[in-house]
Amino acid sequence: MSKVNAKIPEGPISKKWTNHKNNIRLVSPANKRLIDVIVVGTGLAGGSAAATLAELGYNVKAFCFQDSPRRAHSIAAQGGINAAKNYQGDGDSIHRLFYDTVKGGDYRSREANVYRLAEVSANIIDQCVAQGVPFARDYGGLLDNRSFGGVLVSRTFYAKGQTGQQLLLGAYSAMNRQIARGKIQMFNRHEMMDLVKVDGKARGIITRNLINGEIERHSAHAVVIASGGYGNLFYLSTNAMGSNVSASWKIHKKGAYFANPCFTQIHPTCIPVSGDHQSKLTLMSESLRNDGRIWVPKSKSDSVAIREGRLKPVDLTEDKRDYYLERRYPAFGNLVPRDVASRAAKERCDSGFGINKT
Repeated sequence: MSKVNAKIPEGPISKKWTNHKNNIRLVSPANKRLIDVIVVGTGLAGGSAAATLAELGYNVKAFCFQDSPRRAHSIAAQGGINAAKNYQGDGDSIHRLFYDTVKGGDYRSREANVYRLAEVSANIIDQCVAQGVPFARDYGGLLDNRSFGGVLVSRTFYAKGQTGQQLLLGAYSAMNRQIARGKIQMFNRHEMMDLVKVDGKARGIITRNLINGEIERHSAHAVVIASGGYGNLFYLSTNAMGSNVSASWKIHKKGAYFANPCFTQIHPTCIPVSGDHQSKLTLMSESLRNDGRIWVPKSKSDSVAIREGRLKPVDLTEDKRDYYLERRYPAFGNLVPRDVASRAAKERCDSGFGINKT
């Protein structure tokens, strides 16, 4: 039985990555231009990785399954991106972001990596602003924050309900700059078919050109897989039909471990499916939970009346409304983690308090 070696640095969690970065071997600028890196995927992870590696001086080959990197599924992120900047002065810190993320991930996340995420979160916002991402600002011109599910502080930076799209355009423009410099070679409409390993290390990929069907091979000193999620495993989800996990499956067959396949993001703001014709669910931004209040009628007879059109929801007075999340979770209210909100909503609907067939 092979044992997982996650290569997590030694030491206390708050010092792990600082010590690691202080002791890691560096590559001189003169040698970086001799090293090739393949990046599979051009969403927020792949696009920013490709742009950053090219900026550092490496030669990058970027592979994109879609027509354009702008079609990556990162575009679907609506509500915002979290960072422990404590702009609101409400007690936020790296530790609180770390704690909330581990808890929100149902304690399934790799804690050292989550701590690193919390550490670099503040810099990521600055990087995005420098790339021209138009985050929302308050009247004084400072970056604004909104509250969000699963946390008790306001740490979410956002751009209307288009945060993912605006971040993706920022990463894409940073990539385009490097493509123009000749540091990134871009391969659109290419699907990764297999990973090439030499002496146990990833040294290249086999791809299919989706325009003419040709099989191609590409070599490099290192391969980065940033190919996105696998929502299409499920009958209905809000993921694009192109989110097909094929690249991840190929590297799994070559020996990469596949952790927590059950740990797929669930969303409490999906509009229920309306008919057989729907191939995927419709997603509303989770930021709707930020300032809104969620309720169902307190009595089943009112629910039936609304369902049959005899009563309008606006006609129900406050005392006849059950704000069930606020009743059950007074500290968080509507800002409970999304799996908690989804289960609570399903329980109310299954108990007959929903105002719709489903």
